[in-house]
Amino acid sequence: MANRHLQRSIAMQSLFEWDFRGQDNNQLEPIITHNCAEFAPGADNFAFVSTLVSGTIDKLTDVDALISKCAPEWPLDQIAIVDRNILRLGVYELLFGNYEETPPKVAINEAIELAKTYGGESSARFVNGVLGTIYREMGEPMKDDNSQKAKERRSKTISETQKAKTEVNK
Repeated sequence: MANRHLQRSIAMQSLFEWDFRGQDNNQLEPIITHNCAEFAPGADNFAFVSTLVSGTIDKLTDVDALISKCAPEWPLDQIAIVDRNILRLGVYELLFGNYEETPPKVAINEAIELAKTYGGESSARFVNGVLGTIYREMGEPMKDDNSQKAKERRSKTISETQKAKTEVNK
């Protein structure tokens, strides 16, 4: 999972740079390539970064409209550039992401963690508030997921946690 968190971080940094440089889509690929090499040297698979960045930009009109609707006191151009791109990434994963790979609450949590790491003092609260509002408006998908796959995911997570605790206690 740390690899996906790192790739989300690189995706956010790439979106930030793209936005900062005037949203030139011709610069996307070089930005992603540079950031992958800079922030994850030696890693070789960045498909998740590309999927997140290209998907976010492909759906940018819908994503930005939803952010504007759910944060009406904050015009999009007045939201800090870091927060704006963390929100874009989080909204993209909430609306268009694969829930089997990234459940909605994980997408929200990952965005909050990015805000804590890269944003300002109140960024995490702001991101949590906007994404929480969107999640509730979506009808809280997977909130009470009692499917067999969900049970298997929980069981696997518990097993991995117990294994990690055992290794730490050795």
